[in-house]
Amino acid sequence: MSSNDSPFRAEPTARDEAPQFVLPLVVHIEKAEPPARTDALETAARAVLVMLSDERSLGDGEWAQAMADWQDARIRKVVRRARGAEWRKASALPGITVTGSAAEVRVFPPVPLDGWPKELAKLQVSGTDLDDPELLPAPDRTAPVIWLNPQLDMSAGKSMAQTGHGAQLAWWELSDAERDAWRAAGFPLSVRTAAPGHWGELTASGLPVVHDAGFTEIAPGETVAVEGGSRFCPLPRGRRP
Repeated sequence: MSSNDSPFRAEPTARDEAPQFVLPLVVHIEKAEPPARTDALETAARAVLVMLSDERSLGDGEWAQAMADWQDARIRKVVRRARGAEWRKASALPGITVTGSAAEVRVFPPVPLDGWPKELAKLQVSGTDLDDPELLPAPDRTAPVIWLNPQLDMSAGKSMAQTGHGAQLAWWELSDAERDAWRAAGFPLSVRTAAPGHWGELTASGLPVVHDAGFTEIAPGETVAVEGGSRFCPLPRGRRP
């Protein structure tokens, strides 16, 4: 997929004429023990990859048509939050729960923009604010790093959607063998905020960059860039057309 045809760009394309679908993600947030912000962001990114690679999303799988319809249009993702009974009801719906260090994110097959299951439609989108209680270590460079634009102030929910976009762009860049190796390892990756100078280098390097359409929270523009790992998800600079 060329960068000019990216479903993450703000400019109108033929994708806008197709029926629009959304990939729902629900993050488990209990008041007493919320997950750390970066743990939630990394778990959301892995959840998108798990959904993309699941056998039910491929070939004649039960989710394959919904996945195809979703990817033919804008690649929308919406993150909602749940706790207690809300989380248990969401967990009973068809989907996949992905666990990080402490974060739990459940990803569901795509649904029409106006066709959310009632158990998910009533969940809150706003207010997904999380913090990192400890200083983050340097990212593992053997695996990809999803870099956040340092100039943006996004909620945790918005950031989770954007890291999911970045993971998906990286997935599309890989060969089948590279995808298999990354999947077999459990989709290792890191999410970090880029330093201002580094961000400029990333966006000029030919690496995958997400261009948000600006429907929520922020103006249209670049939100995340993905740098490949030395062992998993190799993304050489200048690789993309």
